Amino acid sequence: MTTVLHINASGTKEGSVSRAATDTLLQELSPTQVITRDLAEAPLPQIDETWITTRLIPQDELTQADRDVLALSDTLIEEIKAADIILIGMPMYNFGMPAALKAWIDLIARPKVTFSYTENGPVGLLTNKKAIVAVASGGVPVGAPMDFATPHMEQVLRFVGIEDITVLTAKDIVAKAAA
Repeated sequence: MTTVLHINASGTKEGSVSRAATDTLLQELSPTQVITRDLAEAPLPQIDETWITTRLIPQDELTQADRDVLALSDTLIEEIKAADIILIGMPMYNFGMPAALKAWIDLIARPKVTFSYTENGPVGLLTNKKAIVAVASGGVPVGAPMDFATPHMEQVLRFVGIEDITVLTAKDIVAKAAA
């Protein structure tokens, strides 16, 4: 029984290479359950001062208003916790990831929830998960010095505890599926 969290970060619906790549990979994975998070259909808010300070309040001291502030973040984190595999379609915009994907990262990176600070540094709490990132780029090769998206995504995933990370070039996935 495999659950996949399928995240689409492309703002383009028709003709998106990252969407086509993750659709292909999803068919290959043939999971039992799929949780879909389309960041173009349901844009996430940017974090603000209220959210930043509320996320640091101890769980047992949260008011209902505080819980409301963190509700979306809690939902996104529950989606990750429920998944065995996190499948991310990540286009590269201006050498980095889309703002929508960065907003997702900001909302899931929570101290004492997805990572902890220890005397030896931060420790990710989302362990025993696999991430597959399909990177689409119009002109900057994945891993090139100008590719700031891929290392950023890999760092964030490791930071929250996901060590098993596969990065694929979306264009190659689509071409292979068409052949």
